[in-house]
Formats: sequence, C-alpha cells, structure tokens
Amino acid sequence: MRIGTKSILFGAHQFILHPLMVALAWWKLYGFPWDPRLWIAFFVHDMGYWRKPNIDGKEGERHPYCGALFMDVWFGHKWGAFCLYHSRHIAKRQGEKPSKLCFADKLAFCITPKWLYLPMVHASGEVYEFMAGKPCQNSSLWFENVKTYMLKWIEEHKDGRKDTWTKVRSTSDVAKV
Repeated sequence: MRIGTKSILFGAHQFILHPLMVALAWWKLYGFPWDPRLWIAFFVHDMGYWRKPNIDGKEGERHPYCGALFMDVWFGHKWGAFCLYHSRHIAKRQGEKPSKLCFADKLAFCITPKWLYLPMVHASGEVYEFMAGKPCQNSSLWFENVKTYMLKWIEEHKDGRKDTWTKVRSTSDVAKV
C-alpha cells in the first residue's frame, strides 16, 4: 500500500480525523464554518494523496489538484482555487496567496494532540519522510519544532502578508484550476 493511501486511511491525513481538526482550526481562526461547502472542502482537500508514492515529493506535492477539481466542478472556480491554494507551495509557485484553508490546515496540525498524531504517522510511515534530512532524529522533538514553526508562520502570514518563508521545491508542471 502506498504511503499516500496509508496517510488517508490511518496517518496524518486520516479521512475523518484530519478534516475535523481542520474544521476546529477554522473555527478558532475565522468562526464556526456554517457554509456546507467549507465542510466539503475540509473533507476533500487532501484526498489527492490517495495512491501517491510520497507525501512531500513531486507526486505528493500535486495532491491538492484532486480536491480542487472536485470543488471547481461542483461549486465553481473560486472554490477550486480555495482548495488548490491550501498548498503554500502551489500558491507561491503560481503567484497567489495561500487560501484561508491553508491556515486552517496548518493550524490543524498544531492542535492535533501529539499523543494521537505521532502514532498515526509512525503507523503510516510518513514520519520517516517528514523527518528525512532533519537534524533531529526524535519524532517528539520534530513534532514540537514543526508545531512552533507552523504557529509562527500562521501568525506572520494570516493577514495576507507575502510569504517569504516557503521555499518552492520544484518547478513541476502546474496549471491553474
């Protein structure tokens, strides 16, 4: 089973838990998500990881296109872009700002309890990809470091300030929704 599929079934992007954490994060950032299209976006934005051989590689980086296409077809271009630009990398590469979904998605990581998140990413194997090339070999310390970074990134950019922190990793073929 590929790592993207494991992520959706029982890892970091678990198909029930992660969307609920994104909804909770949205509530903290913007108020209760009354619009049903938001709830659909919470549940479909990471479905593109299905069958992907990696999370952070070229294939995994393209995961937002699946949810974006779904939202675009059913609810229009604005919603497709909303889903697509939950990826800081795609948004930056295309000269766009990250969507509000991006900030909720990043905060969802931060509010997911470590005691729950770490067993999930160990079971899926994602933690090894996440920590690859990092000086820290302790997943608990890695989690705390990423959480600190994400909270700072959210605070620095949630008002629409230009994202100078995110490094575009590749120039893979990307097209706007």
